[in-house]
Amino acid sequence: MTHTQANGRSPAAYDLPNPAPRPDGEVKELLSIWARPTGWKVITAVNNTVIGIFYIGTAFLFFLLAGLLALVMRTQLAVPENDLISQDLYNQIFTVHGTTMMFLFAVPAVEALGVMLLPQMLAARDLPFPRLSAFAVWAYVVGGLVFFSTVFYDLAPKGGWFMYAPLTLKEFSPGDNADFWLLGIGFIEISAIAGAVEIVVGTLKTRPPGMSLAKMPIFAWAMLIFAAMIIFAFPAVILGTMLLEIERSFGWPFFSADQGGDPLLWQHLFWFFGHPEVYIIFLPAAGLVSMIVSTMARRPLVGHDLIVVALIGTGFFSFGLWVHHMFTTGIPSLSLAFFSAASMAVAIPSGIQVFSWIATIAASKERFRINPPSLFVLGFLFIFTVGGLTGIMVALVPVDFQVHDSYFVVAHFHYVLIGGMVFPLFATFYYWLPMVSRNMLSERVGRWVFWLMFIGFNVTFFPMHITGLRGMPRRVWTYPGDVGWDALNMISTVGAYIFAAGVALFVVDLARRFRPVITGSAGPDNPWDASTLEWLPNDVYSTRSIPLVTSRDPLWDQPNLPEEVEKGHHFLPNAPTGGRETIVTSAIEGRPQYIIRMPGPGFAHVIAAIFTAAFFLLLTIKAVTMAVICSVIAIGAMLVWTWGLDKGPGAGEVDIGAGVKLPTYMSGPSSHAWWATVVLVLVAGSLYLAYVFSYLYLWVVSPEVWAPDGSPSLPGVVWPWTSAGLVLAGGISLMTANSFLPEPGQRGVAAPLLFVLTAVCLVAAVATNLWGHWQSGLRPTENAYGAIVYMAGVLDGQLAFALVMMLAVAAVRCLAGRLDNIRRVSYENVALLFGYALLQMLFGLLLVHGFPRVMS
Repeated sequence: MTHTQANGRSPAAYDLPNPAPRPDGEVKELLSIWARPTGWKVITAVNNTVIGIFYIGTAFLFFLLAGLLALVMRTQLAVPENDLISQDLYNQIFTVHGTTMMFLFAVPAVEALGVMLLPQMLAARDLPFPRLSAFAVWAYVVGGLVFFSTVFYDLAPKGGWFMYAPLTLKEFSPGDNADFWLLGIGFIEISAIAGAVEIVVGTLKTRPPGMSLAKMPIFAWAMLIFAAMIIFAFPAVILGTMLLEIERSFGWPFFSADQGGDPLLWQHLFWFFGHPEVYIIFLPAAGLVSMIVSTMARRPLVGHDLIVVALIGTGFFSFGLWVHHMFTTGIPSLSLAFFSAASMAVAIPSGIQVFSWIATIAASKERFRINPPSLFVLGFLFIFTVGGLTGIMVALVPVDFQVHDSYFVVAHFHYVLIGGMVFPLFATFYYWLPMVSRNMLSERVGRWVFWLMFIGFNVTFFPMHITGLRGMPRRVWTYPGDVGWDALNMISTVGAYIFAAGVALFVVDLARRFRPVITGSAGPDNPWDASTLEWLPNDVYSTRSIPLVTSRDPLWDQPNLPEEVEKGHHFLPNAPTGGRETIVTSAIEGRPQYIIRMPGPGFAHVIAAIFTAAFFLLLTIKAVTMAVICSVIAIGAMLVWTWGLDKGPGAGEVDIGAGVKLPTYMSGPSSHAWWATVVLVLVAGSLYLAYVFSYLYLWVVSPEVWAPDGSPSLPGVVWPWTSAGLVLAGGISLMTANSFLPEPGQRGVAAPLLFVLTAVCLVAAVATNLWGHWQSGLRPTENAYGAIVYMAGVLDGQLAFALVMMLAVAAVRCLAGRLDNIRRVSYENVALLFGYALLQMLFGLLLVHGFPRVMS
């Protein structure tokens, strides 16, 4: 049966399970191929379970560190007029606490759970880009630890986790403190985007045969939406950090009002990311809760399809809420009404999920099981519901005017974030730990952990509602003793220590009982009698064979599936190419398409991560020469890492079982690399849309700066036309190169020369556009108009640099006989990204050169 025929078969048509005995050597071969490095070389591992443990462990470490900072702040606020720490140190601790919780704990923690759990839930041997996952993890570890350490050297930022301009401009925040936030966090956001690319492609393309989108676990749906939200939300804050760092370092006035900038532009960019981030954190947690509730109730979720729609709806609505944080900034009343309505509307899909969970518990086939995972789920339901109710309150503009910047808001977002993410995370720890540990955590200790955390949390944060209504502003270092806040603050401080005691008890139990599995089975097989594939028997190679899925709850509906999979009676029970492989399926129906061959352990991605982090961190302290050296090393390591990824079609078709033969190479829209490039294009497009918004926003708020004499400072039309002609010539050159790709086994010269010509045209197009503005007398430091015009060139240059590197690699691969008209993934990736770059640059020329002429 060929792969074409396999694609057309329904799941019921496959001849599975195949009861024929499997050769004895297959398991030994899989163990050898998928073996994890030992000793210090474990840092080179790319297995999702190893990387997932590192990732989750680091995120949890940041949770503990940020929690310790929270205790210091609560101790400082326990009594009036306290001088335990200085105001300057308090501001640093306050900023690092919020930044760590949001950027270094919350998002990485749920992304880490995706890396750990998704391949198991999808019965894949690993995610499709294992080195990309490992790169993202090590970059995050190094960058995050260095950023957090700044609090010990008086180098931590002081502007709050939101870093509002103009307080963070150079004149108000001298020194390098703010730069550590801007470059460090901007870099970590890029790491998060790398993880999102992996999750999107992995969820859509590495599901088991038969698992259509309709049969995906709820957590997989949640992670897919989570990753899509990262792709569209994070570029806005990346652009914001770029603009603020460029203003601080080079004086381009994007946010300086006296030169035509506007500090509110930072708030728009930041909160366009910041409010979706709340739901970016919540949606995966909600997906985990859905799965735990279903298991503990011993029945499928009530309203499963509605929950999927609710997840999608929450993701959609979340992008219409960012001005929710800006009600008191003086924006027009019509905007206030629209964003207030949107802020209340988002409660509807959240409510659908809450009522579905309650209905599932009520409709339980047996008595709903009460144990540590379900206790944390029930605690989440209570706390998140309270946070949602106060969220509706602050969505009302008159109420928001009264409680804005008060401790009422502090209470609200901690109820939402800790209730909506931390409690589900602890439920996850107790529920899924048997997957990766030889021992389960203690149930008796787990009950103590829950009650200490639940009681401590409510004692800490519920009084803050009253403190805020009594007028206590947030972000204060101390307060007078005669305004009625002292008793409430002392209660909150006591509650914080109770909560911390619960977390400490969990850490002790974890240290005592967690024993990671190196090879062989983990804890008890499916101790909860769950319905999803992560509870299949597993080893370092994930499942012995990749199952054929026929329903949404396969372990309940196919009770013999674990035994069949363990005996190798399903797909890919061996390693037909002699390397690491998994099955790639169609994005909608889950039909087998081809075998992906994945890389194993190596040092290149680790070196790339360390030196990429070093590049950004050295830029922070203005060590430019060392930063450039680190960037060269990082790029070199990336080239080594990626050189051998395109293995070509040499292995031919292989038998994966049930008479199905699949190719071991794929190009075009079926290729996982094609999908990854499309996701990268969406990221780049989101970044550029944020720029377009910034350009038009600054024109609206400061039209007099853009055209002080009645017309803008524009170069002659020959410059944009020349730039457009050059980029179009580059596109034609690249298209022509397709016809000159050599036959397999041959080495061509024409295609590499055309790649070089394409790169030259691209660089010349960017340079011509920038030189035209310079010749006209426009300078980026002069006013906001000049700054935002030159920023278009910066973004085009950034894209051009990436394309030049890709074109150089494609040219070398072609000369080395590794790129031809069959083995063509490298060319297709370049062509896709260049096509986007062409559209961006042409649109940018129209915006920067055409729009002012039309409006003048």
